[in-house]
Amino acid sequence: MNAFIAELLGTATIIAFGNGVVANVVLNKTKGNNGGLIAITFGWSMAVFIGVYMAAASSGAHLNSAVTIGLASLGKFEWSLVPQYLLAQLLGAMLGQFLVFVIYKDHFYATADGATQRACFCTDPAIRNPTQNFLTEFLATFIFMLAVLFLSKGEHALGSFDALPVALVVLGIGLSFGGPTGYAINPARDLGPRIMYAILPMKNKVSADWEYAWVPIVGPILGAYLAGAVYTTLF
Repeated sequence: MNAFIAELLGTATIIAFGNGVVANVVLNKTKGNNGGLIAITFGWSMAVFIGVYMAAASSGAHLNSAVTIGLASLGKFEWSLVPQYLLAQLLGAMLGQFLVFVIYKDHFYATADGATQRACFCTDPAIRNPTQNFLTEFLATFIFMLAVLFLSKGEHALGSFDALPVALVVLGIGLSFGGPTGYAINPARDLGPRIMYAILPMKNKVSADWEYAWVPIVGPILGAYLAGAVYTTLF
């Protein structure tokens, strides 16, 4: 695969598995209904493991707009390649979300609460406080990006399990810091599905909440940038 296709398919896989587990847990009449936060965080970590494993050899498996911009700011990635990576990630997130919609279509229609439907697409804070919500996404992504940069220094290959350390970081982020905002830590992960929520036909739809959408975009980008600056200072 070329890098564009790898980023697109890898991101689509992450969203399909990640938001798929959210749909399984929160939508009505599913086999996994009321599975809880533990199921969601483990599902997202496995989603990242599969996506990274798929794309690593072809694109480096960024699969996250904040990671792409953070690496470019570090000089570890060419700025000229950033636009195509960001586009691939956005389109991949939209594709992955469409698959979730197709698979759970009957359950979306069986769920009368529009906010619950939207939760299967994009993030929404438990307590709406834009400043605090931004800080949460900023710091969670800072921790995530810094961990990824340190992991990349590893000298011992794990073969097919090379993707596992990043997946475990995502698991830890979700368990520890996922409560306030739903831990987007990835602009494409939130923006692509939010666009799909706005355009897909569903009963009982509510607003796509574009007023909040800047938080899971700006917070992760700035968090990744700061992580890169700290890492550069340390090394």
